[in-house]
Amino acid sequence: MSLFAVADCNNFYCSCERVFHPELNGRPVVVLSNNDGCLIARSEEAKKLGLKMGDPFFQVRDLLERERVAVFSSNYTLYGSMSGRVMSLLSQYTPSLDVYSIDEAFLDLSNMGDSQHMKRYGEQIAHRVHKATGIPISVGIAPTKTLAKMGSKFAKKYKGYHGCCLIDTPERRQKALELFPVEDVWGIGRRIARQLAYYNITTAADFARQKESWVRSKFSVTTVRTWKELNGESCIVLDDMSQKKSICTSRSFAGQGISDFGILEEAVANFASRCASKLRHQRSCCQGVTVFAHTSPFREDVPSHFIQQSVQLSVPTQDTAEIIKTAVGMLRENFPAQESTSAPALFKKAGVIIWNITSARVVQQDLFDTIDRTKQKALLEAIDEINRRNGHDTVRIATQGTNVRFGLQNAYLSHQYTTNIDDVIVAKIK
Repeated sequence: MSLFAVADCNNFYCSCERVFHPELNGRPVVVLSNNDGCLIARSEEAKKLGLKMGDPFFQVRDLLERERVAVFSSNYTLYGSMSGRVMSLLSQYTPSLDVYSIDEAFLDLSNMGDSQHMKRYGEQIAHRVHKATGIPISVGIAPTKTLAKMGSKFAKKYKGYHGCCLIDTPERRQKALELFPVEDVWGIGRRIARQLAYYNITTAADFARQKESWVRSKFSVTTVRTWKELNGESCIVLDDMSQKKSICTSRSFAGQGISDFGILEEAVANFASRCASKLRHQRSCCQGVTVFAHTSPFREDVPSHFIQQSVQLSVPTQDTAEIIKTAVGMLRENFPAQESTSAPALFKKAGVIIWNITSARVVQQDLFDTIDRTKQKALLEAIDEINRRNGHDTVRIATQGTNVRFGLQNAYLSHQYTTNIDDVIVAKIK
């Protein structure tokens, strides 16, 4: 029998912080976005205080202080390291593991036992990961990935499942569908949920009861697949969903913004490098590059400028140097000239978008290409291996600079306990 499991870390960012601050167990915890702008993660205790995802930090600061909420700046180095530990453990329980996001993965558990065994197996997975990493996870097991994600949400909500909810029979599936709001179904976004509400479809069961012909006439093929999955037919392949159509790395700058072109150039170079790294990670190439930078739209006391330019490359690439050169070149062409009598432009946000993404396995070459792609690939592999062994950006393009001069505002940043030797916890015995 085909069975899939979804392992979903509970309140992942907050749980990572609690691993190294056990005194925060039972106490509300929130994690802030880049530049400490807004709330991007909340513990269950914080949710009960009425704190919502995306709440601006300055608006809820008084509430956070009054309720003694633990506040942390986002520490993606720590979260990525803890995610690697969780995924490594999960890989031991399945011949096929698909990492879906930093805190979620799909496991193929087909033909591994009967229902009673699979329930115990799922509970064992949840228990071992929590014990080994300190990160609580919820496991959902079902014949389709959509139902498995539904099961993981039930496991997270109801403690009686002991970390694992199994949906393996028509009776269990029907009960789960009736209890599940349609807007929370994987693959049903807000727009589709509003359309379904027009037809008085409010639960997953309401949607699953519709005829396939009706669903096809009203919605896209993706929604039809979701409908099939809710009815027990597995038809979603993660490989079809994993490759992004575009990749963007951007940042809002702290304080007044950036007026120095050299600093803005370094920022754009680092954003382009990050995009290229993500591109290689998913084994893809891009043929389009866009750079943008703009001043604050809310300030009228300083010059207003908006930069946005795109270019189509002749040959798809994943080379960091080539993407940085393209992005920085467009920035240089569009940076406003400084007049001696005017105030400098204060750029508040900048970013790089790479698009027209294709598989790196099949790349359309250009007869007049001036770059030796074979040597370029070998150099990239060597640099990536050096950086893997010695740390992120050990080898970098000179345009990226040596010091981060466009850094984030992160007044509540925790240590990098698992990746920085200087931050390793020291236990003293008296």
